Amino acid sequence: MLRFLALATAAVAFAPSARTSPRAFRLAAAEAGAAPAAGIQFYEGMFEPDVPDVKITRSRDGDNGVATFDFQAPSFFNCESEADRARAITAMTMMDEEGELSTPNVNARFVDGDPVGLVVRYEMTTPAAFDRFIRFMGRYAEANGLNFNKA
Repeated sequence: MLRFLALATAAVAFAPSARTSPRAFRLAAAEAGAAPAAGIQFYEGMFEPDVPDVKITRSRDGDNGVATFDFQAPSFFNCESEADRARAITAMTMMDEEGELSTPNVNARFVDGDPVGLVVRYEMTTPAAFDRFIRFMGRYAEANGLNFNKA
């Protein structure tokens, strides 16, 4: 990971805006019964209300990139039933008007045996895949009150 970051020429991040609560956008959409314009799912049909910090890097030649999603409090950590807890997460799916992007690279963070967060890595191996991801992130940022910060 450190080697990749050293080779990256551009690093950007999407972080929640201090002005508006990202959860407020999600709750308003959920109350209206509408799906968000762009959203993330770990389970089919269930949009994740926790909005992650997203860091994006791209190689110098622009051929590939990596997006790292850092979820601090994913909703499934608060499952009430044993059946919900037993369902395994096999991927993260990003959905918008153009379709779906998916990655199986999902890892939980634990402290003293308790889950405290989730880190997801989405790899883009072509310039077209990178551009597609950036279009998704633009929609996701708008739907969730995220700000774009260029490093």
